[in-house]
Amino acid sequence: MKGSKLLVTLAVSALLFTGCGIKNQNAIIKINDKAITQAQYDELIDKSIAQSPFGKMGDLKGNKDGFLYLMMEQQVINQLIIQELLEQEADARGIKVTNKEVDDELKEIIDQMGGKDQLMAILKQNGISVGDFKKDVKNQVKMQKLANSVGKISISDKECEDYYKKNPDKFQNPQQVRASHILISANEYQIGEDIKSKSKKEISDEDLKAQVKKVMDEKKALADKLDKELKADSSKFTEYAKKYSEDPGSAKIGGDLGFFAKEQMVPEFSKVAFSIKPNTVSDVVKTPYGYHIILVQDRREPMITPYDKAQKGIKDYLTNEKQIQALDKLTTSAKKKAKIEYADERYNPEEIQKKLSKQVDDATGGAASKIKEQSKKDKAKADKAKK
Repeated sequence: MKGSKLLVTLAVSALLFTGCGIKNQNAIIKINDKAITQAQYDELIDKSIAQSPFGKMGDLKGNKDGFLYLMMEQQVINQLIIQELLEQEADARGIKVTNKEVDDELKEIIDQMGGKDQLMAILKQNGISVGDFKKDVKNQVKMQKLANSVGKISISDKECEDYYKKNPDKFQNPQQVRASHILISANEYQIGEDIKSKSKKEISDEDLKAQVKKVMDEKKALADKLDKELKADSSKFTEYAKKYSEDPGSAKIGGDLGFFAKEQMVPEFSKVAFSIKPNTVSDVVKTPYGYHIILVQDRREPMITPYDKAQKGIKDYLTNEKQIQALDKLTTSAKKKAKIEYADERYNPEEIQKKLSKQVDDATGGAASKIKEQSKKDKAKADKAKK
């Protein structure tokens, strides 16, 4: 579980602490008379789209009533609300973070990652600046202190040993490959949505299908062209990835995805990446994200992490789990007491959920609502039986 401290920091900061230091104070939500601004929302939605696999499927913001955008919007609004509620709770408890506490946390992360260079590479791969990461670490420390203020959180050696024994699969490291790729984004659904949103007149299904096919063919032709050139000279792969790849997470570093297991990638991608020899350029691979060209650089055989090397990571993980549970309970309690006002109902998570549910119902002929209603009845019946 090497790097768990960094993963915890990235995960919690992504959940709780984005959109700080915004100048535009146009409030879209007020929580106990403190504002969440339009600028905070805009910054977080842009970051979330850029870092999400959905962001590779086209212009999500071109259709703000589209299913994918609404999903992202609901997530962002909930994150901003959680962030503000917990910030208010931390302020009410007088929780402060010193520079030394931030430096100590940064040192621990660097040590776990095997050095500063390794940390910088991961931050670059995730599109996170050093300044933003330090802010995230500071907020991470604040939330740790807030969680501990709710109830002292500690993990014993026995808890770590029990976790290791009960979860052997988590320490069986599967075969991994290190690969780079070039992505030419091409998703039929998103291309169709983009075409419809930009069209000034209604498009027939037949015309839409033809236009989507034309765009897909153009993208496939570009991928084939690049693939042919790279098979002739694979030394240009990094240069081509920086110039042509539409994967925002890896393009800027030459397409490098680092080491990954089969399950971490979509099946079509993994099948090829794990079948070709190192230093070989693949044929063009089609996935839901588009067309990929893959270059495998290295392989790692399966291995089991011994307990002594896993213990620190296990302790970090279990501590984080308890902290998240404490913060979750605190958020639920704070939300019940809070006065939350929406300047525009578009930003009300309940309204967003209604739109999402309607789209699912429309797509399934009402089947989704029937299943949900039956599930409620079954739960009520089960609860009654327990009594």
